[in-house]
Amino acid sequence: MTKRIFRSIVLVAAAVLLCTVIIIMSAFYTYFNRTQLDRLSAQTELAAQGVEHEGVSFFEGLELEDYRFTLVAADGTVLYDSRADIAEMENHLDREEIREALQTGVGESGRTSDTLAQRTLYSARRLSDGSVIRVSITQHTILTLTLGMVQPMLIVLLVAIVLSIWLAFRLSKRVMEPMNNLNLEKPLENDLYSELAPLLNRIDRQQRRIEAQTREVERRREEFEAITSSMSEGLVLLNESGTVLSLNPAAAKLFSTDESCIGSSFLKMDRSIELQHAFERALSEGSGELTLTRNDRKYRIEMNRIDTEKELSGVVLLSFDVTDKQLLERQRREFTANVSHELKTPLQSIMGSAELVENGLVKDGDLPAFMGRIRGEAQRLVSLIDDIIRLSQLDEGGELPIETADIYSIAEEVLQSLAQAAGKRNIDLRLDGESCKVSGVRRLLYEIVYNLVDNAIRYNREGGSVAVSVQNEGSNAVLRVSDTGVGIPKDQQERVFERFYRVDKSHSKETGGTGLGLSIVKHAAQLHHAKVSLESAENSGTIVTVTF
Repeated sequence: MTKRIFRSIVLVAAAVLLCTVIIIMSAFYTYFNRTQLDRLSAQTELAAQGVEHEGVSFFEGLELEDYRFTLVAADGTVLYDSRADIAEMENHLDREEIREALQTGVGESGRTSDTLAQRTLYSARRLSDGSVIRVSITQHTILTLTLGMVQPMLIVLLVAIVLSIWLAFRLSKRVMEPMNNLNLEKPLENDLYSELAPLLNRIDRQQRRIEAQTREVERRREEFEAITSSMSEGLVLLNESGTVLSLNPAAAKLFSTDESCIGSSFLKMDRSIELQHAFERALSEGSGELTLTRNDRKYRIEMNRIDTEKELSGVVLLSFDVTDKQLLERQRREFTANVSHELKTPLQSIMGSAELVENGLVKDGDLPAFMGRIRGEAQRLVSLIDDIIRLSQLDEGGELPIETADIYSIAEEVLQSLAQAAGKRNIDLRLDGESCKVSGVRRLLYEIVYNLVDNAIRYNREGGSVAVSVQNEGSNAVLRVSDTGVGIPKDQQERVFERFYRVDKSHSKETGGTGLGLSIVKHAAQLHHAKVSLESAENSGTIVTVTF
């Protein structure tokens, strides 16, 4: 902008200077021309009077180097010339100024030399005897006049150019200095030229619009980061060349990296050939999938191409932890197989015994034993179905009656109901602690205590003991059930809460357990946001703690 103003000022100054020189030279030329004509006319008049009185002798001793005198007879013959030999001169009757003087008494004309940059002015007067006196003077053309003034003009031009450049520099700097110091953050606060007010108003409106758009973009970015950072799924955004544009914490954890990888190639972050092939399929086909194993967990990776306005923008990668899903699927298959097996066994026993009785193959004395076996297997079948129904209800959730229940009171009821079963195996039941009230579903709380104590009795030794403790520990209510039973091996302690899982299947069948008791405890505790922990060692008993 400064250079443009500077150039404009210099060009304007040069144009003005050139026009000034042209006008002045034209004025000078016009003035000189008029002056010469006046002087030439006066000199012609004087020469005419001198020749009238003295004849040709008038010219003797006359020193006028600038003027040329010619005396022409009425027939055009040259009688006298101050600069040329009259014998060599041609007839002048065809000269314009001679013809006019002969006709009107006075004649003037001007002729320019074809070879010299000169112009000659002629003035003629008719004398009384019919002859014509002509006076001529050489007049320089405007080109000759200009060439004669080259030196002073160059000096003036040089001074003018220097002054123009200096003034243009000062003026452009002075004009641009306020504009260079504009406060674009607050355009309307600038005290500047009024001509710039519309521009400043437009900048202010544009700036407010940009600030609003920036705030909106920042808000959306924060929302995007807040959403993606709380996602359990991994999210990675890649451009068409595989450069990482963004990733959330879950993806960073999966690929063992951090935000420093943004801007670098994704293949440097993970060199898995399967990932590379999935990325290439996403670019060419629109999507690509694969399954990866990282840190003993399984992830399903989905890559999808992103197209904007029919142009490829990049690829989005989503990772899903499917470890729990596969585990649940395996547990479902095991549960289905176990349920089928658990239901089939008592049913086959019932059918076998009933078939023997029906065919009369059982003696009358053995009939009560067979009927007892049928009743026992039926009871076991009913218990199994009841436990499955309870688990199904816990899985379904739904609204449950919430009330304040005393864990200690519930434990007393459980010990009374299981006292007969404990007495059959000579197992001592003990309860100590204090009243501990929690908010929950009393029926489910009863199921928790019942199943824990029932397991402690079933998997205990003959003549062993079961101790139930209910204590308030700070803001928590803690239930502990400990026994002196066979214990649980370390490598199987995490699986005992799975449905139908038994540490010792043969012993479990003997005790009549369904394998669903601890699973019911786990689900009921989860509904009460309680924590279940287990401490056990093989042949050293077991302690199960539930913290509400």
